Amino acid sequence: MNSQNGFLLSYIKYGENDAVLHCFTEEDGFQTYFVKGIYSKRNKKKALLQPLSMLSFTVNPVKGNGIPLVSRFELVKNHDMYTDIKTNTIIFFISDFLNQVLRHENKNPGLFLSIDEFTEELMARNYQCHLLFLISVLKIQGVAPLVHNGPYLDPETGTFSEAPAHQLFNSEISGLWKTILSSESLYATKIHSSQRKDFLDSILVYYHYHITDFKIPASLEVIQQIFE
Repeated sequence: MNSQNGFLLSYIKYGENDAVLHCFTEEDGFQTYFVKGIYSKRNKKKALLQPLSMLSFTVNPVKGNGIPLVSRFELVKNHDMYTDIKTNTIIFFISDFLNQVLRHENKNPGLFLSIDEFTEELMARNYQCHLLFLISVLKIQGVAPLVHNGPYLDPETGTFSEAPAHQLFNSEISGLWKTILSSESLYATKIHSSQRKDFLDSILVYYHYHITDFKIPASLEVIQQIFE
């Protein structure tokens, strides 16, 4: 048997009592696991199935092309993130986001650590941390923009230039990108509430250009409404 920690990104009920889990693990990157009996009436572990919760899995060896079977799992950190509506909305948005972006991601210690750091910021009620985290993911993946002297970010080339290249990337939003990319303390960066919607929209445009098969998360509309 193999034991490892992982962040739960999504889960799907299978049949009456079972579930399929999608996780980003510390040792093996993105993994899909099968859990038996999690939805049975006596099983209290279903309460642990919360997006972005860090769980410790004990996994049985897989035979052939089957899905690894989880024999047991425990909560690693007891985060109180799911009672605050804004925090909860951010969790579902980011877990939805990561569930598609990390589908083909292998072991990546820097990325695993960054998710852990993000959840700590969320615990501290930093309601802009999801925006900064998404820039952090771009940097770790090696596709973040290159900072130059130009005032406008071109989302397609990932460079700054003297002339605007996209309507969303005006001098204000481009300047915010440059500030965040250059910051030594990422989560200390302040984003004014009036900028957050346009900044998030600009991030999604950038991901569209640089992440293969990227799709807008279904939870985008909810997070936009919560923060209006």
